[in-house]
Amino acid sequence: MAERMNAAEAVVSGLVANGIETIYALPGVQNDPFFDALYHAQNQLKVLHTRHEQGCAYMALGAAMATGKPQAVAVVPGPGMLNAASALATAYSNNARVLAVVGQIPLHSIGRYTGQLHEIVDQTSILGTLTKWNTVVKGIADVQPAVEEAFRQLLSGRPRPVGIEVPMDIWQRTANVAPHVAASGLPPAPVDEDAVEEAARLLGNAERPMLVVGSGALDASLEVQAVAEALTAPVMAFRMGRGVLSDRHPLDVRLPVGHKLWAEADVVVLVGTRGQNPLGVWGTTGLKVIRVDVDAEEMTRFGAPSLGIQGDAAVVMGAIAARLGKYNRARPGRAEAIAATKAEVMAKVRAKLAPQVAFLQAMRDELPEDGIFVDELTQCGYVSRLVFPVYAPRTFLSTGLQGTLGWGFATALGAQAAMPHRRVLSVAGDGGFMFNVQEMATAVQHGIPLVTVVFNDGAYGNVKGFQKANFGGRTIASDLRNPDFVKLAESFGATGLRAHTPEELRGALKRGFANTDGPTLIEVPVGELPSPWEFIQLQRCR
Repeated sequence: MAERMNAAEAVVSGLVANGIETIYALPGVQNDPFFDALYHAQNQLKVLHTRHEQGCAYMALGAAMATGKPQAVAVVPGPGMLNAASALATAYSNNARVLAVVGQIPLHSIGRYTGQLHEIVDQTSILGTLTKWNTVVKGIADVQPAVEEAFRQLLSGRPRPVGIEVPMDIWQRTANVAPHVAASGLPPAPVDEDAVEEAARLLGNAERPMLVVGSGALDASLEVQAVAEALTAPVMAFRMGRGVLSDRHPLDVRLPVGHKLWAEADVVVLVGTRGQNPLGVWGTTGLKVIRVDVDAEEMTRFGAPSLGIQGDAAVVMGAIAARLGKYNRARPGRAEAIAATKAEVMAKVRAKLAPQVAFLQAMRDELPEDGIFVDELTQCGYVSRLVFPVYAPRTFLSTGLQGTLGWGFATALGAQAAMPHRRVLSVAGDGGFMFNVQEMATAVQHGIPLVTVVFNDGAYGNVKGFQKANFGGRTIASDLRNPDFVKLAESFGATGLRAHTPEELRGALKRGFANTDGPTLIEVPVGELPSPWEFIQLQRCR
């Protein structure tokens, strides 16, 4: 039965109907009626407010990445939306389901540039570059279709953020509104059975097949594993696909191992990944390339593949697995060869990067097996992509291609808020951590028990390292003056600890994970650490 409500109440009703339990938000005058509607719906929809729009948008991103489900953020227009832009850009690149509810100036003033508070030039177009779909609500009759289409977009095709803008004079307009119903995604296009058959034939006949997975394969773990095991094929993931195959599986390989195996492979299948490193840098001469992706645009990003199959990764890989039997060949000694290559390459990685490896091993040992690790643009973050063991999808969160320095702490807060019964560990450098340090207040206020390890080298260490290596030892604008991080944490009301060695870090982590009432910050003072880039910036190999 229709109910009399205003546009703000209608948006809240739509969020609740579509399973949103928490909205990460920062209020402001343009959205006051919306927050009043949230006040009256607190028993259905929690408001987790932050100290900066970037913080709340990153929290929504972290929640979306950790759960795989739609999450919502609300910010004011103009500077508020722009403050959230880096997180929305990261969500777009990382294929995260984030709904941005963005305020607007009065409807009649849009585009007139009369000097309204928070007015910017063509906000809608700017938001459009950060989302797969966005709209402006121009009346209360637009609310229900806008919310339904937003969630339909979130649940259909390639996951990416969407946006709904509501002008400040629309929020309080009233009408009889029918009950919202949960939106469902559009049905996927039917899989090309002939292409699946050809993929099974190519892979089955291959001598040295290989798989590369990205975030598009996170919900296809079982199917990827079935194909890999049938073929005795290594599965490589760098950042976004970590956990698709457990690190305990003998066929799981890291980037530098994958680089060496790529050089000798004859057929590769890339599942839900851009393939920027292997396709764009390593080369494909003499190699048959199969691409599996829900997004048709990705198929030819680096030239036409030998075979492209558009569709859901789980469906396509499951279909390939079912057809491999009639084509598959024996590959005697292949498992042993993969293991030998893996041992050889990773021994070099661990030897060169021993300081970071020791700290990361301490973190892995103390983080529960189902815990979530959030990396950052810092030396231990980079090395974590090479050596940190990951056992399940959505337990290793990375900034991906955006490389958004400072994302980690706030993103990890969102992951912890969305997954309260699991432990989340954020690793940061002193430079990146200070980008969103204000959200320590948010963590304390809302009782979010995130554990954060800040490696303090007194610099933008990676920048300084590149400057020294490439410009005759000259450095500029890379040294930092830092607070006492332990005292800083304590001033917020958080637990502050300090560890100088991997063994001390273990003890600090035990204390941090035992604290379930609020956040813990562990400072680790370090000097210059060995560079991991020779194992990441890998050159053409075929």
